[in-house]
Amino acid sequence: MKTITSSRRQLLIGAGATGAMIAMPAVLRAQAAVIRWGELLAVTHPQVQMLDRIAKEVKEKSSGRIDIQVFPNGQLGSGKDMIESVSSGALQFTTDGAGALGAFLPQLSLIEAPYLWRDAAHLAKVTGTPVFGKMNDDLAARRNMRMLNVTYYGKRHLTTGSKAVQTPADMVGFKLRVPPVDVFRAMAEAWGARPTPIAFPELYLALSQGAVDGQENPLPTIQSGKFFEVQKFLILTEHIITPRMIIVNEAFWKGLPAADRALLQAAFDSGAAWQDKELLAQEGTLVATLKAAGMTVIEPDLAAWRKPVLDTVPAKFEERWGKGAFDALKAL
Repeated sequence: MKTITSSRRQLLIGAGATGAMIAMPAVLRAQAAVIRWGELLAVTHPQVQMLDRIAKEVKEKSSGRIDIQVFPNGQLGSGKDMIESVSSGALQFTTDGAGALGAFLPQLSLIEAPYLWRDAAHLAKVTGTPVFGKMNDDLAARRNMRMLNVTYYGKRHLTTGSKAVQTPADMVGFKLRVPPVDVFRAMAEAWGARPTPIAFPELYLALSQGAVDGQENPLPTIQSGKFFEVQKFLILTEHIITPRMIIVNEAFWKGLPAADRALLQAAFDSGAAWQDKELLAQEGTLVATLKAAGMTVIEPDLAAWRKPVLDTVPAKFEERWGKGAFDALKAL
């Protein structure tokens, strides 16, 4: 563990030095600029594959002048660690969910609220709303970060290790791993479960050792994380459609020449479009894949899962999100 911590510290120190170099005047940046991008997910996940595509495009279009180095699988720490590093300028980029960003700007957790979005197209509308624009400006002003793209991460479903769950009544006392996000905890509690926050890189081990009874994630994450090896049941609850944001240090971003920002943004846009399409395609086939891998698939009554959450969660967070904000986005 000491070796990993030391390596992580060295990477972040190096990232800070890189950030300082990139902030220098253009005349001092003739040499290649290295940009570090931290990511929680495994290399097999389309999110990381998107980052690799972005890095390749940027390197080609800048003739090797801009080199994006991707550090997947939590090499640079937890999601919170990496967001904090982006905020401080020690790291230039990371990718994470709106719920995780809610720890830095509380109202952002609205964008990852349960049973808010109907599908990927509905989620995509959020970027054009005044609500999102204000959140982004507040995030930049208060925490020195900006969201450049909102990407589709998928519909989240439950998995369990040994219990065939059909309704929320089956979740009473169930130890459900959730991200360290209070809206997710409130959702689990609405079902009667015992929410148990565990960092994503530690989740496979926690499931294999029985530290939790189950978890919830989109199908591509269940597949790339190999959770089918340690979970028997897949319950298709579709409880959250998760966005993941491309997050940049605001001072770094503003310090780039306009041409470099345009080059990077174009690569982000094409990469995000590829990833969204890839994730939707995978979601269309992965139920069968996971069933073939040995999981038992349960298709529950979705209304039974939706009702206890909608009866409690939006009201609990209305003061944070703003009166009527949940209903306004839901009605887009």
